[in-house]
Amino acid sequence: MTDFLAEAPSSAAPRPSDSAGLSFTKGHGTGNDFILTLDPEGAAPTDASFVAALCDRNRGLGADGYIRAVRSAALPEGRALLQTDPEAEWFMDYRNGDGSVSEMCGNGVRVFAHFLLAKRVAALPDGGALAIGTRAGVKRVTRSGNGYAVDMGPWEFIFPDAAVARGMDALVGIGGLDVDRPALSISMGNPHTVVALAEHAELDRTELYRAPAVRPVPPAGTNVELVVPSDPLVGDDGVGRLRMRVHERGVGETQSCGTGACAAAAATRYWAGEGAPAQWLVSVPGGVVGVTFFDGPEGREHVQLSGPAVLVADGVLLPTG
Repeated sequence: MTDFLAEAPSSAAPRPSDSAGLSFTKGHGTGNDFILTLDPEGAAPTDASFVAALCDRNRGLGADGYIRAVRSAALPEGRALLQTDPEAEWFMDYRNGDGSVSEMCGNGVRVFAHFLLAKRVAALPDGGALAIGTRAGVKRVTRSGNGYAVDMGPWEFIFPDAAVARGMDALVGIGGLDVDRPALSISMGNPHTVVALAEHAELDRTELYRAPAVRPVPPAGTNVELVVPSDPLVGDDGVGRLRMRVHERGVGETQSCGTGACAAAAATRYWAGEGAPAQWLVSVPGGVVGVTFFDGPEGREHVQLSGPAVLVADGVLLPTG
């Protein structure tokens, strides 16, 4: 593996395939931060040790994840999506901070869209949508009042029989809490396990620097969201509110998780029962994201995620050896 050293960008930054270095951009969505690179032909490195070193907050640049912007035609997963959705020109190749491959990232896809627009390799006219390929299918991004909104597709139970029968399908052991807590496992294209806590003090004292123990563990592992619903749950504006912390697979606790916010709202809405609102505001340590439920084109309930996307720096990683 080639080691790299970060340096300020030059006026003619090298392409990802150049031996001189790897151009990158740092961005975040409500504090969930990423290192992004424009890599049309899929030439930039992806090995786990490189990604982990790059995302290391003490010895690397530091990030929750690494995102390559690759033309869909350059990747097997992207070519498969193009067969049914030729508008998905760009593929979001996302890796967790430990180098493991992830299906999708809700905050990441907003930042990814903002990155493509900033690099002027994609366009998003007012009233239009930008199709982005991911390992969880094609996601369409539109502009919103607080940044960007993404149709995340349908949500579903990971263990549907147990969830429908009991409203819970897992037990979660969490540092700082005396007993295991019941939970609900939900897929947003990637796996989540949502735990409802009784009060904010309980949420504040939980330890998320290590992964909670989940039983049973979904086949691909799971992200764990701890939520405290607001009291009252629904405000005078008809919007539901909750507060959330999250431990992400392959990362640890993060400032925010977009798909996790969607899963947390879906679980809370399910627990609330008939009459629960379609619109939600989810407060995370890094800010607030919006979650809206609506009827999808195939007759299944879809989830829309909205929130800000910020690009904070450009640079070049130069080889050190």
